[in-house]
Amino acid sequence: MTEAGFIADELRRAFDGEAWHGDPLFEILQGVTAAQAAARPIKNAHSIWELMLHIAAWDRAVRTRMTGVALALSDEENFPPVTDTSEQAWQKALAHARRVHEELVDAVAKFPAESFSKQVPGKQGAHYNFSFMLHGVAQHEAYHAGQIALLKKIVAGR
Repeated sequence: MTEAGFIADELRRAFDGEAWHGDPLFEILQGVTAAQAAARPIKNAHSIWELMLHIAAWDRAVRTRMTGVALALSDEENFPPVTDTSEQAWQKALAHARRVHEELVDAVAKFPAESFSKQVPGKQGAHYNFSFMLHGVAQHEAYHAGQIALLKKIVAGR
């Protein structure tokens, strides 16, 4: 398997299944209501909803960087605020996260082999290459999936 195929598969597994680390993100999110997603059971910690928006923000940022654009996220872009906590808004946030993630997986699958070793563009000059960044975004998703799994247990009372 090519590096592009391997990383695309790793990203797909993190969201949709057969991940080595355990349950994929969208399996963890099954049954989470808008109220549960917006809940803050741990003081000064992000909610499930905020974490989902954060994951989508970084999937988008990484996808943008893959096109050669040096992109840095503002604090508000990094953890977008949740302003509407309705069930409809939660479903829209989940659909957005899935769509952005699928766009990233598709872009990774098509990424040229010779580009993996190239330096990621950055305003101050990134200190890592595309391979490092793309493996990192998969690790980022697994890390936050673990946080979401714990928050789900807390808000569900189990």
